[in-house]
Amino acid sequence: MHNKNVVEINLNTLASNVTNLLKKYDQYDYYIGVIKGNAYGHGFGIVPTLIENGINYLAVSSLEEAHAVREMDQSVSILIMEPVLIDEIDVCLAHHFTITVSNFEYFEKLTERPVREEDGRLKIHLKLDTGLNRLGIDDQSKLEVVYQELMKREDFYLEGIFTHFATTGACDPLFDRQVAAFLKLTENLDLSQVPIVHLGRSATLETRAKLAFATGVRMGAIMYGINQTFRPYVGLKGFLRKMRDDRRKKKLNISDTYSSNDLEVATAFTLKTPVMEINRVYAGEAVGYGGTFVAEKDTYIAVCPIGYADGLHLGLRHSQVAFNGRRFPIVGIVNMCMITVEVDASVNVGDLLTVLGDEVSLKKVAQLTNTTPYVGMTQVNKDIRRVYIEDVEEMN
Repeated sequence: MHNKNVVEINLNTLASNVTNLLKKYDQYDYYIGVIKGNAYGHGFGIVPTLIENGINYLAVSSLEEAHAVREMDQSVSILIMEPVLIDEIDVCLAHHFTITVSNFEYFEKLTERPVREEDGRLKIHLKLDTGLNRLGIDDQSKLEVVYQELMKREDFYLEGIFTHFATTGACDPLFDRQVAAFLKLTENLDLSQVPIVHLGRSATLETRAKLAFATGVRMGAIMYGINQTFRPYVGLKGFLRKMRDDRRKKKLNISDTYSSNDLEVATAFTLKTPVMEINRVYAGEAVGYGGTFVAEKDTYIAVCPIGYADGLHLGLRHSQVAFNGRRFPIVGIVNMCMITVEVDASVNVGDLLTVLGDEVSLKKVAQLTNTTPYVGMTQVNKDIRRVYIEDVEEMN
């Protein structure tokens, strides 16, 4: 049977997510949609929907991703967040990609390139390291040298300055330390001369108020319906937790944090796999490698052509799939290219079973596999077909 594993992307849901985000957080000039990792597994086919609903900048990891996105839209601004090889700068100029400068040595090599007037200006965002200790300039004097040089050169355009928060900002002191580090690093720079100053990310967008000097915000997981889980201060346990949080804020001098949120977003990602065979298994018989599942009664086992080679986590052996509003357990070990599911007579060969998303919560599966929802989405093999659906009724 032909493998027809499919990822269905509900574009209406994505559109609604973006609309709700921009309505609730309406104080920014630049809404940067982070679409690294094949758009968190959704595929770059979502690009038109994001732009149509208000995303006015896109961010990717690599030059390869930037090329793929440029095929979807010829005019949208695209920030490449990882350093681009100096030899590839001409490509960035030709396709109007924005590059990230994240260390002084890279900057020096960049300024040594031959300049051709016909190339135009190279758009640059400076990345600062304020405590994540991954990428970024963390030396104030070097940053000031870079800033001054970029501001006076005709072949460069300093469009943005940004950093990345290590935490969600929810009742933790590291967020405040990183903001302070950013302000210290930039205290001698005129940030008003830089159009896009972006620090916030999905998690901090929900837990923290807008920083006065920020003009942009990066939105990744939250666009795809993965938002923070707020636990309201309800009942005795809630009261005690609030007391604990208030003491912690006072002791560590933590600035205000939001403790609830009415933002409405939903996941648009659904991974489905077809039933390619159904076997009758009798009580006492084992299924799969190692005989880890033994039937307690006469039952049916559906075999589906998807496994860890397609990006499924081995921990999904303890998960369920969904079909027609019902749930059926994955049994036995997740194989390289197959899973086995205990079903009943209502399931037939050719039926599509939902493995992730929709009725199988991405958050719950992430908890089960000790990962995150975006790990689950991005690990799904890029070769699995992405189908973009605008009408929810078409999905049935």
